[in-house]
Amino acid sequence: MAHIDDLAASLYVAIAAEIRDMRALIEHLADTLVSDEAFAMAYMEQLQTFDLVIQRADESADLIDRMAGGSGSLDAISKVRLGIVQDRLRSALSIAA
Repeated sequence: MAHIDDLAASLYVAIAAEIRDMRALIEHLADTLVSDEAFAMAYMEQLQTFDLVIQRADESADLIDRMAGGSGSLDAISKVRLGIVQDRLRSALSIAA
């Protein structure tokens, strides 16, 4: 496995911040769409996808922050609260859930 260079932690923190910025934009868009009651009622199920995207963004940013702070991959993944995301991350490392 390749060694992570000394700038990796700073890059991880910057990537986590970018994910959080995207999360805020998505949340703002969702709030705007839901403020139209007729639209919200017509697309309630589809609008719930925004919540899932926001949760996944939070988990991803938190994971990257943990790794930037020195956590190992397995420990960082074990703290992911969304089971489906944790399973995919473990699968990416070829680890049985």
